[in-house]
Amino acid sequence: MKKIIAANWKMNKNSKEAIETITELSKILNNSLPEEKEVIIFPSFISLEASTHALSSTPLQFGAQDVYPAKDGAFTGEVSPSMILDAGATWVLTGHSERRHVIKEDNTLVGQKTSFALASGLNVIACIGETLEEREAGTLYDVLTAQLNQTLAKLPTPLSPERLVVAYEPVWAIGTGKTANNEDIIEAHAIIRELLKNILGTSASQIRILYGGSVKAENAPEIIKLENVDGLLVGGASLKAESFAKIINA
Repeated sequence: MKKIIAANWKMNKNSKEAIETITELSKILNNSLPEEKEVIIFPSFISLEASTHALSSTPLQFGAQDVYPAKDGAFTGEVSPSMILDAGATWVLTGHSERRHVIKEDNTLVGQKTSFALASGLNVIACIGETLEEREAGTLYDVLTAQLNQTLAKLPTPLSPERLVVAYEPVWAIGTGKTANNEDIIEAHAIIRELLKNILGTSASQIRILYGGSVKAENAPEIIKLENVDGLLVGGASLKAESFAKIINA
């Protein structure tokens, strides 16, 4: 399968700025991608529809940064899978560390979002990862096990493996400028691969695992070559077209 380079813009860029950045990115890439790569942009909800409709002719894919596990109803401020699909997006993030640790989402809710989004026709990048305290306490395996087991507890069947992606993002390396070293990444991704085998059986080898945590143009070429690293989830370095293009071409 192709490697995925995903841009999580978080709470940045209005519609005009989003379109300008994507347009610039497309020009730098000559409106084409490396044959072995897929690129997914996750703008804010506010600029999602404008981005997908204005730039539908690009090879870029689009996704939403979050979703609510219901078709519709009295859920003030939330966005359903059908709304995301209607906006022209095909992907969604679930369980991002900022949703877990800032918004206080637990594993159960992340699992509900993941399963409902997949059942509703969206592709999902499900995020997991440990805090610095958890890593220093030696509980990395336990944390990843609990998060992944509950995140993937009720997957719809049958499920094409290309529709589900897992992103490992050590919380202590997100937005801090710190990056997990190669040994940290290899260890965590090996754990995730083994856990996926326990949960999904033979199809686990086809589930892509991304690394996310202060990825930038300088470290992307080395990280993406590591064992069990099937792509990158990029934050701040994806906000500028030039730096993100370098990561795509890494």
